[in-house]
Amino acid sequence: MNEHPGRRLLHKWQGSKPRNFYVTNRNVQTLLGLLATDAGGDALRSRLSDFGQVLASEVDALVGECDRIENQPRLRSWSGIGERIEEIDFHPTYHQAGRRIWRSGVLAVLAEPGHALEQALLFYLLAHLGEGGHACPVACTSGLIKALQQHGSSELKARFLPRLLDRDYDSAERGSQFLTEVQGGSDVGANLCQALPDRNDPGLWRISGEKWFCSVADADQFFVTARVGAPGSGTAGLGAFLVPRRLDDGSPNGFRLRRLKIKLGTRAMASGEIDFSDALAWPIGRPKDGFKIAAGLVLNTSRWINALGSTGVMRRAYVEAVTYAAAREAFGGPIGRYPMVRETLAAMKCEEQAALSSTLYLSTLIDRIETARADEHEKAVYRFLVNANKYITSIAATDVTHSALEILGGNGTIEDFSVVPRLLRDNLVYESWEGTHNVLCLQVLRDCAKLALFPNVHDEITTLLESVEDPELRAEVPGLVETSSDLSARMTRSIRNPEHGRIHFRRQLTELARLFQASRLMWEADREKAAGDGRTKTAVAQFFARRHLLPAYRPEADPAWNRRIDAILAEDLEITL
Repeated sequence: MNEHPGRRLLHKWQGSKPRNFYVTNRNVQTLLGLLATDAGGDALRSRLSDFGQVLASEVDALVGECDRIENQPRLRSWSGIGERIEEIDFHPTYHQAGRRIWRSGVLAVLAEPGHALEQALLFYLLAHLGEGGHACPVACTSGLIKALQQHGSSELKARFLPRLLDRDYDSAERGSQFLTEVQGGSDVGANLCQALPDRNDPGLWRISGEKWFCSVADADQFFVTARVGAPGSGTAGLGAFLVPRRLDDGSPNGFRLRRLKIKLGTRAMASGEIDFSDALAWPIGRPKDGFKIAAGLVLNTSRWINALGSTGVMRRAYVEAVTYAAAREAFGGPIGRYPMVRETLAAMKCEEQAALSSTLYLSTLIDRIETARADEHEKAVYRFLVNANKYITSIAATDVTHSALEILGGNGTIEDFSVVPRLLRDNLVYESWEGTHNVLCLQVLRDCAKLALFPNVHDEITTLLESVEDPELRAEVPGLVETSSDLSARMTRSIRNPEHGRIHFRRQLTELARLFQASRLMWEADREKAAGDGRTKTAVAQFFARRHLLPAYRPEADPAWNRRIDAILAEDLEITL
C-alpha cells in the first residue's frame, strides 16, 4: 500500500533531525574556539561530541518516556511492613537516562576549579531535552558542591563531597537546595524554619520546620537554610546547613515528605513539600554567613545554569522548527520558503545565539573568579550578568519556544508529536526558578546602587564595540553607541532614585541586557570574519541589534532585511525565496 504523502513528509522531517546535538551546531563549536584558551580543547570537543550523540540518539527517547503523565514520580512513604521510608519511585527510563548523563562528567568536572565553561557546554547540550528530570538535579548538586568546596570544613568535605562528584549514577549522591517556605517565597528573610544546637554532639544542629517548594525531593543531601537561635525575621539570622537524607542506620533523617507537586513543567523531576522535625544537620560555613552562601553562591550557581537551560531549550526549539519548515508542505511548497516563516526562524536563531554568547561569556568569568584570575572589573560584570542574564534568557526562551509551536501549527501542541510542548512547559518553570523576573530586576537595581556595577557594564560594552574592526560591522557601532548613551542617562536616574527605578528599571534592564548580548555578538562576528568566515554571525549580530536596539529602525525601510534573513538561515535551511 502506498504511504500517505503527508505522512511521508513527516518521516522526512523525523529523518532530518540531528543525531548529534554538538556536531550539527557550528556556532557552539566556533564559540568554543574563541573562548577556550587551554590546551585540552581537542579532548573537550571529543567529550562534547560523544555526549551530543548519546543525548540525541539515546537519552532523548528515554526522557520523552519518563515525562509522560502516567510515568511521573510517585511518593512512597511506607515500606511493606509499615516503616516510614520517605522514598520516591521513578519510571525505569528515568534512571536509564541518569546513568548516561552522569557518565558525561557534567558534575565530576567540578572536582577542580576552572571548569565552568566545560560544565556549561555539557549542560547546554543536556538542556536540548528540556529539564528532562535531570537538569535540575545537576544544577542543585552543582550549587551544593561549590558551597562545600568554598565554605565546608575539611571533615564535611571528606564526608559528603566524593559522592556528589561521582560519575557513576548508581553510586553517586545528588544534592538539592531547600530555601522556599510557604510564607516566604523569594522573601527568604520571612523564613521560619528553625535550627538549634544538638544537645549530644557539639558542632551539629537540629532543624525543624516546613519547606514549601523542594525540587529534587529525592536528593541524598539537602542544602537547607534555617533560622539560628531565637525566632525572628530578616536574612541576617539565617544559617546554611547540610542535611543528609538518611542517618547512619538508613532511616529517614527527621523529615517527612508531605506531598509531591503536580507541576506545569519539569514533570519528570520530583518536587515536594517537606516537614523537618529535629533533622540532624551539619553547618556550612559560619551561621552568620548562611544567607550570603545561599544567595551569593548556591542561588547564583543555579541562575547561571538556569540560563544555560533556557539557551539549550531555544536551540532545540529552533532545530525542531527549522527542520519542520524544510519538510512540511502547504499551499504548493515547503513552508520554509514563506517570508513570515523565515523571519520567525531567523528571530529564533538570533535569540538563541545571543543567549549562548552572553551565557558562555559568563561561564568564562566564573572560571576566572574561581581560579583567582579575575580583576575587580570582571567581578563587577559577573555580579551584574549572573542575574540579568538569567532574566533575559528565560523570557527569550519562552518566546522562542512559542514561535516553534507556531511553526509546527496544531501539531505543535501534541505532546507525542514533538518535544516542543515539553520545552515550553519546562521553560515556563525556568522563568520562576531562583527568582521571578521582578525579583531579579530589583536585585540588579540594588546591586547597581550599592556596588556601582553599571559603569563596569557600560565600559565592557564600549570596549567590545570599539574593538570591532570589520567595516560592515563597524557601520552598526554608531547606532549601538547612541543607544548605550541614551540608556546610560536613563539608568543613572533609576539607580540614583530607587523610587523611580522600581517603576522603570525592568524595561531599562531588558534593553541593557540585550545591548550586552549585541556587543558580544558583534565581537564574535568580527573575530570570525578576521578568521575568514563570519557571514552568518555578522547577519545574526545585525539582525539582533536592529530588531531590539537601533533607534528609529524599521525593517521595511531596510533593503537588506531579506538578504540578512537568508544569510542567517543558509546553513540550516536550503530553501530560499
